[in-house]
Amino acid sequence: MAKPGPMAKSESMAETVPTPPEIAVIGGGQLARMMQAPALALGMRLRVLAETADAPAAQVIGDHICGDYTDADTLRAAADGTAAITFDHEHVPGELLRTLAGQGYTLRPGPEALQFAQDKSRMRTKMDELGIPVPRYDVVTTPAELDAFASRSGGYPLMIKTARGGYDGKGVWTVNTSGEAEELFSMVASKPGAVLLAEERVNFRRELAVLIARRPSGASVTYPVVESIQSEGICTEVIAPAPGVTTTLADTADRMAVTIADALDVSGIMAVELFETTDGRLLVNELAMRPHNTGHWTIDGAQTSQFENHLRAVLDEPLGPTAPTSPVSVMVNVLGGRVQNLPGQRAAAWHAEPGARIHLYGKSVKPGRKLGHVTVCGEDAEHLRTRARRAAGILQDGYQTGAKQ
Repeated sequence: MAKPGPMAKSESMAETVPTPPEIAVIGGGQLARMMQAPALALGMRLRVLAETADAPAAQVIGDHICGDYTDADTLRAAADGTAAITFDHEHVPGELLRTLAGQGYTLRPGPEALQFAQDKSRMRTKMDELGIPVPRYDVVTTPAELDAFASRSGGYPLMIKTARGGYDGKGVWTVNTSGEAEELFSMVASKPGAVLLAEERVNFRRELAVLIARRPSGASVTYPVVESIQSEGICTEVIAPAPGVTTTLADTADRMAVTIADALDVSGIMAVELFETTDGRLLVNELAMRPHNTGHWTIDGAQTSQFENHLRAVLDEPLGPTAPTSPVSVMVNVLGGRVQNLPGQRAAAWHAEPGARIHLYGKSVKPGRKLGHVTVCGEDAEHLRTRARRAAGILQDGYQTGAKQ
């Protein structure tokens, strides 16, 4: 008698595949793009609200919506059915975020936290309440008020910043007299709701940053303090860990980050940008509640990247270790320059620096625009800076630029 053949699986016996959790990311820039790789590895799905179909994140994330992040219906369309909403940028109007939260959507970070990254004036006031040191500041609306602030804070020159919307050197000016600021005050008068913030010009030794990843349930981890090198207000290089940082200084930066994140109830990654003054103090300069340029080195140089820990935190899952995987990592940004076809230039950069880790963002070339970054890991910071600058220079201009010989 013939043996019976294999039984066909009944419908009730068919394998089921769990539906992966989905996160909505508002904004289609390079930060959302760099969330995709860890999302895939973690079995998560991303849906992106991008400005255009060719935005960096929309190029690599199939589930994307193109639209205006200031439109309530568009935001809801991006968020519907997702486990949580997070952000590639901090420009979504606060009233829309509060409306979404009131309608039951989960926002991480939430609008009450995000307001302090959106508004420099509110952030500084909150830091005062928490006892966290910041540069001396005041909101000013006239040259006379600026003069009064100058007399209280040590005189000119002063920094003037837009309280909302400035980034990468935009919305920041150095003024030497109140007369120089008259055009800025005229600009404020012509823009309803615009606010100008006057700050002392800090005598700082260097700029530092510390990243913290925090879960909604309160657990957090910090990354090593890094040095951020700026050019015309744009971060151009990051050295991780920052050379010569003492244990005392690193502990102080960590405590500041934890205090701020807990007090503001931050969910996800928060970057705390700091001035290290010439007399050894730390002052908070900026907050960002999203993955940050000063943390891009973690993709190649840390046990868990900032992007992975951001996604873990957004879903309130255990956070990964943040220790470096090599003694030093140096990241150099690739800015818009002479080269128009950056992917076509990769081979030349790798030929010069085989160990360079190249990350391109899929952007069109514009002068000074952040188009990608290069990370090199090893032992000697100055040697790594030379190597990373060489690779970035080849990508940017077709030849080595700014490298120390």
